[in-house]
Amino acid sequence: MIFIQAIASLALRIALALPFFKSGLTKWDGFLELNGGAKYLFANEFMLHAPSDWSKFWILDKTYPMPYPEISVWLASFGEILLPAALVIGFLTRLSALGMLGMIIVIFLVYPQFWATETLPWVAMALALIAYGPGRISFDFLILNSWKRR
Repeated sequence: MIFIQAIASLALRIALALPFFKSGLTKWDGFLELNGGAKYLFANEFMLHAPSDWSKFWILDKTYPMPYPEISVWLASFGEILLPAALVIGFLTRLSALGMLGMIIVIFLVYPQFWATETLPWVAMALALIAYGPGRISFDFLILNSWKRR
């Protein structure tokens, strides 16, 4: 049973990491050089959806421009590369999954119509990793075991 749990945790980490890593790769033109398309999307296209009446918070009918688009594009671009890489190797897994959960919430606020097909499964994966940890096939497990042997 321990083997199946280890494989399941690894598969969960990879499944959550892949779409974000692929998306992150499209934002870069070179080392520390963001492409113009990513900057344009954050500055002009991405709009955050929010309810106009907070007593009906499930109706996201008001839109706002992305706050601080110059900073947001850099944070998202780094996050989409570094957090998935950390998840795949199982390093700081709970913290990485929490960072991914934050990005997923922002994605939901930008694209609320995809909540059932994209954001809900991602939220479930991130919460599972936060709750249950990385499993035995991870750097976190190796670090914890070496710490316990001291």
